[in-house]
Amino acid sequence: MRRVVVTGLGALTPVGNDWPSIEAHLRSLRNGVSYMAGWEIYEGLRCRLAAVVPEFPLPAHYNRQRTRGMGRVSLLATYASELALADAGLLGNPVLTGGRAGVAYGSSSGSPPSIIEFGEMLINHRTGSMRANTYVRMMPHTTAVSIGIFFGMTGRIIPSSSACTSGSLSIGYAYESIQRGLQDVILAGGAEEISPSQAAVFETLYATSERNDDIGATPRPFDRNRDGLVIGEGAATLVLEELEHAQARGARILAEIVGFGTNSDGRHVTQPAQETMATCLRLALADANLAPEAIGYINAHGTATEAGDIAESNATADVFGRHIPISSLKSYTGHTLGACGAIEAVAAIQMMRNGWFAPNLNLDDLDPRCAPLDYITGAGRGIDTDLVMSNNFAFGGVNSSLIFRRWT
Repeated sequence: MRRVVVTGLGALTPVGNDWPSIEAHLRSLRNGVSYMAGWEIYEGLRCRLAAVVPEFPLPAHYNRQRTRGMGRVSLLATYASELALADAGLLGNPVLTGGRAGVAYGSSSGSPPSIIEFGEMLINHRTGSMRANTYVRMMPHTTAVSIGIFFGMTGRIIPSSSACTSGSLSIGYAYESIQRGLQDVILAGGAEEISPSQAAVFETLYATSERNDDIGATPRPFDRNRDGLVIGEGAATLVLEELEHAQARGARILAEIVGFGTNSDGRHVTQPAQETMATCLRLALADANLAPEAIGYINAHGTATEAGDIAESNATADVFGRHIPISSLKSYTGHTLGACGAIEAVAAIQMMRNGWFAPNLNLDDLDPRCAPLDYITGAGRGIDTDLVMSNNFAFGGVNSSLIFRRWT
């Protein structure tokens, strides 16, 4: 099997669009949650909180001709990928168009405004709301296709639309494709664009925070006084590359992917299963040929939902015991759905490289039903480790786990 390394990172998040600004925000112990005044028009929607990517200027070459088939989710994905390619020194490199470079990317869905256009047709029995690019913007694989076309990439397209594991599964499937020699380079990640419909989905499950007048105090992963998640948006891209290919071109190597595990609960669409979550973590460890005690930090999925926090923490304790350092970045970014696995992978790699790991925000009183792990709190923690794990769990019982090794 060929070794797979990370040579570039790019991210657009509610707490910053490059690692120095993201890290500064994490160190400030502030989240990126905002009150969404525009959501007041939706009768019955009690959650009016979201974590939104601040508007960012697109370069001039993002003209109408090149972007007319993109909704916001694809723009986020494509620009994050351009940032990652620049970071890897691959922008304009012929390898992108030679058939040995591909895209593995996902989101929960396409662009919500375009979904609305189809809905208006079905409700009003008229097609006037639809445009030539309506389907292209709303199709589940819109991010992967948009990235491939924008950069002229002719290798594999691996779309992933699996809710909260879209980004992490994309990274895992890209890793396996390069391992097997099917590609040399893959842009891997996930994206999501904010929509009140996403908040409404979780509200029907009694899983959204309603602290509309206290935005700094929510979300609260693993805390006894949590009241649910906050929806977020963003995008993140990792440039994955076969080791010898990267070394031959003198690339800067940021980390190595050494383990990936994924499985299904096979039980319930929205109720996570502790046993199969633990199995997923063991699959990643087995793939990396590592014992649990080798891992120095875990980036938790940590959504601040009751069922999720309890099942995940106890599954983690089943595999690692009580002494594994762990934190959830969703306490800063909100739950970015299809983007979270990629955003959190970027953060896990950078925190490992810098030796500083962000604390859980708002974790003041651990829920006694959660396993008593080593939850990082306070001002964060310096940890010198060569191995980190990042975990994500999605609707449908789709579980994923990634392990990264520091490159030295």
